Amino acid sequence: MSNLRSSKFQFLCAFHFLMLVVVKTRVSCYQYKVGDLDAWGIPTAANPHVYTNWSKNHVFKIGDSLLFLYPPSQDSVIQVTGQSFNVCNLTDPILYMNNGNSLFNITSTGEYYFTSAVPGHCGKKQKLQISVLSGNGSSAFSPSYGPSALPDTSYPTVFGSIPAANSSSSSSSSSSPSQRPPVFLAAVMGFMSWDLIRGRM
Repeated sequence: MSNLRSSKFQFLCAFHFLMLVVVKTRVSCYQYKVGDLDAWGIPTAANPHVYTNWSKNHVFKIGDSLLFLYPPSQDSVIQVTGQSFNVCNLTDPILYMNNGNSLFNITSTGEYYFTSAVPGHCGKKQKLQISVLSGNGSSAFSPSYGPSALPDTSYPTVFGSIPAANSSSSSSSSSSPSQRPPVFLAAVMGFMSWDLIRGRM
């Protein structure tokens, strides 16, 4: 085996470290259970600001997801605009989920607003606002240009329910574009390592 101080070995170590950093940053997405120990529902008198406090204690980014757990016969969750959120307007939601195990995937930066679709629940503080940060750690909106100033038609469309186990074979056989680069980089690393070990580089 080559000397540990050789430039080839040092290059290989640096390359492996760089690839670990790239892969680590690409796959560090989290699924957050909304409210942590509390299920999605009307906040109790002992903890009326559970969702406000919960969102302040988490940093959300693209690729993360929110899991809303609730009895499907008693509740639901809708995504609404900032204006609808502030006045508890439940008509014309962006997204409606009612299966009791609702998963919302975060696909872009900005502000997201959720509440229950059951009349009266929003007024009892069963609502959640989250801020999704951009890659540099700042919010997508400056203080002078908040989400209330945005037109209603600019909100992203996302999916919210968990896919069924028997989904089509075409969707399960294809990988998303975000998964392809780490696999490609791992293959390149393997070939380069093999060449270095064999003394071809």
